[in-house]
Amino acid sequence: MDFPGPDGFLGTRASLMLDVVVLAMAVVLVALAWSVLQVKRGNFQLHKWTQVGLTVALIVAVLAFEIEMRLYGWEERSAGELGGQASPLTWQVLYVHLVFAVTSFFLWPAVAWRALRRFPSPPAPGEHSRSHIFWARLAAIIMTLTAVTGWTFYCVAFVR
Repeated sequence: MDFPGPDGFLGTRASLMLDVVVLAMAVVLVALAWSVLQVKRGNFQLHKWTQVGLTVALIVAVLAFEIEMRLYGWEERSAGELGGQASPLTWQVLYVHLVFAVTSFFLWPAVAWRALRRFPSPPAPGEHSRSHIFWARLAAIIMTLTAVTGWTFYCVAFVR
């Protein structure tokens, strides 16, 4: 089918940006786990710059993704036909995903911003550590749920 916008590369009906985001989320989760390991090893500066990089990448990826979705949409690809509409199940899965995705989009940069402002330079444990650990863990959990629900949406919408 000749859908609007660039086709993806994973062999599904998804667009290029959807395929990129599906793979990028796996990379983000691995980088996140690696970054946390760096903290446990005392590599606070490496953790800081990894998180700054992930935060910037998250913002850029979401903006690029949203631009593509606004330009070309996704429902026809999901339905498998031009002029088609996504199934009710697809919408339900999308709504669940959006709860986590929108929360991640705001929480992740907020945690990073607070850390940049409240930790010394170079970074080291201090007064902000307890709060940072709580919010960073919550952000990591929500980012993981964003990935899992995003992959679920991708499969329901574009693979079946």
